[in-house]
Amino acid sequence: MKDTWKEIKKPNVEKQPKEIVMHDEKWIDNYFWLRNRDDEKVITYLEDENNYVSDVLKDTKDLQAKLFDEMVSRMKEDDISVPEKIDEYYYYSTTEKGKQYPCFCRKKGHLEADEEIILDLNVIAKGHTFMEIGNIKISPDHKLLAYSVDVSGDEVFTMFIKDLSSGELLKDEIPNTYYGAEWSADSKVLFYIILDDSKRPCSLYRHVLGTSASKDELVFFEKDEVFHLFISKTSSKKYLELILASQVTTEVHLLDSHDPMGKFEVVFERKNMVEYDVSHHEDHLYIRTNEDALNFRIFTVPLKARAKENSEEFQAHNQDVMIEGLQIFKNHFIIFERENGLPKIKIFDPVNQKANYIEMEEPVYMCWPEGNSDFNSETFRYGYTSLVTPKTVYDYDFKTGKKELKKQKEVPGGYKSVDYVTERKYAPGHDGVMIPISLVYKRSSKIDKNTPLYLYAYGSYGFSTDPTFSTVRLSLLDRGFVFAIAHIRGGSDLGRQWYEDGKFLKKMNTFHDFISCGEHLIKEGYTSKERLVCNGGSAGGLLMGAVANLRPDLFKAVMADVPFVDVINTMSDPTIPLTVIEYEEWGNPADKEYFDYMKSYSPYDNVEAKDYPNMLVVAGLNDPRVQYWEPAKWVAKLRELKTNDNMLLLKTHMSEGHGGASGRYDYLKEEAFQYAFLLKALDML
Repeated sequence: MKDTWKEIKKPNVEKQPKEIVMHDEKWIDNYFWLRNRDDEKVITYLEDENNYVSDVLKDTKDLQAKLFDEMVSRMKEDDISVPEKIDEYYYYSTTEKGKQYPCFCRKKGHLEADEEIILDLNVIAKGHTFMEIGNIKISPDHKLLAYSVDVSGDEVFTMFIKDLSSGELLKDEIPNTYYGAEWSADSKVLFYIILDDSKRPCSLYRHVLGTSASKDELVFFEKDEVFHLFISKTSSKKYLELILASQVTTEVHLLDSHDPMGKFEVVFERKNMVEYDVSHHEDHLYIRTNEDALNFRIFTVPLKARAKENSEEFQAHNQDVMIEGLQIFKNHFIIFERENGLPKIKIFDPVNQKANYIEMEEPVYMCWPEGNSDFNSETFRYGYTSLVTPKTVYDYDFKTGKKELKKQKEVPGGYKSVDYVTERKYAPGHDGVMIPISLVYKRSSKIDKNTPLYLYAYGSYGFSTDPTFSTVRLSLLDRGFVFAIAHIRGGSDLGRQWYEDGKFLKKMNTFHDFISCGEHLIKEGYTSKERLVCNGGSAGGLLMGAVANLRPDLFKAVMADVPFVDVINTMSDPTIPLTVIEYEEWGNPADKEYFDYMKSYSPYDNVEAKDYPNMLVVAGLNDPRVQYWEPAKWVAKLRELKTNDNMLLLKTHMSEGHGGASGRYDYLKEEAFQYAFLLKALDML
């Protein structure tokens, strides 16, 4: 690696010692002051770090441009999604060459009809460096469009309502809203969610079309700070669902969508540690729950007599199969399962009581429902992908059991899946548990200790990390990389117990699993310590911080995107968005047992005077999920204590949030930037 950058002056990080006291322990936090975004010194520091990044990676400028061009060349710039028929209309989205965002369109009656653009996101984004849509909801009569916009990345949205016949916006503008909005059946009432001062979605409001938003009625307020509020609608469109959820407990209230001025009624009162969701079919509710069923079960109750003593088992608990969801059509039920780390789609016919599974093409893949707004449909649309197969959309015919290919994402440039190999391996963990690893690489690549390997994981909140295709990733695979996903504990890849064994006082399993995967891949001859790089974001950034402290010798480079690394300080401050609800994932540091355990792995609190890998840390100034100061403080402390000259870079996006760039071309520029860092760290410029 060219090391001329070592002569570049590093940013000056001022110390302002602050004494922290918890449970009679005292320690000094020299960088607590970076939390004050209104301090000009904070912004200056972040800008100095950004300038330093530019200087250090100056010699990769041409490489970044080359990588960007490669990524664009594999993107079908002019494209159209598979149209979805809803009543008389076909809805779809389009993208155009040179434009950052899609257009949402529709045609009436048939696909040869004139195209109507209902929302052009490029027009909305004009004049903004960031733009995200939170909600986009067509009214049941297809005359109105409710949509919400965030132009800063802080996930606070302003709601607008558009008259689709005139193209004009109504005066019904609503600020401070969140994800989630639903129309009443008569298209005259819109339900939406408002955030509190800590950005917790906790209030449901009812807006009557044509009235001032200032007169909107508060329908429900959730006072318990560990619960967030969501709004949805059953597949039957019969009921609006008010969902109250903490990390481990849920409660659902229903309101007939034809009676929007009525009152939501609770299905089952909340019970601590019990999660459930609700589906509606005719005169019954179908309840998926983890009560007395770690991997969930499904039971049914009469709609008008929904006491549990009236329940009947629909699908029993299975310790080897996790029930991830249920979607109901008029004549068929879809049950989403996960077994041996793989998602499965079960089709159930309630008339003849028979079930079958949709056959998948590959041994390692991902699948999911795609659209399916028509409750009466006799087909089920689903998406499919793998590490070598681009996103593919199928329609499954309930009557014939056959599936029809609707579209496979085109990869310009002659991509052939047969040129790449995908595998699944298992690494022995520190406690004997076998951890799955999904891998992909180019068939012509030489696999040995000199092979660069990119290891990715998340490992929190029970989120499974499924193997998906990426045209961007081809820029690494075509340069000889192996890409690997470590399916570590903390996710639900192998069922709910897999999650339970990677949270609270078992969180260290997550970090040890990742280390075990890296060690196993080296032992099996896929790479070496000098060629192993890793990446994770958000809670996966916590993972990066923890393994960088635990085993800095194992990795040549670490990339941490918006990393949650200042665990003790953040979890001790309930005014920070998400903190209180996070107690059910990490624990509450007010409890000394949890405090001691958190302090043992919190990346910021465990930085030591030792050698660290090359590191690229990315932050978003407007990020509401992981505040910018966490990565900023972490890098400041690393810069103070680390004992070698490896790269340490902090890149703060000054006008973005948790998810980075919102435009598709801007996103590719960020990916090219990160790949250039990796290639520099591996001396592959």
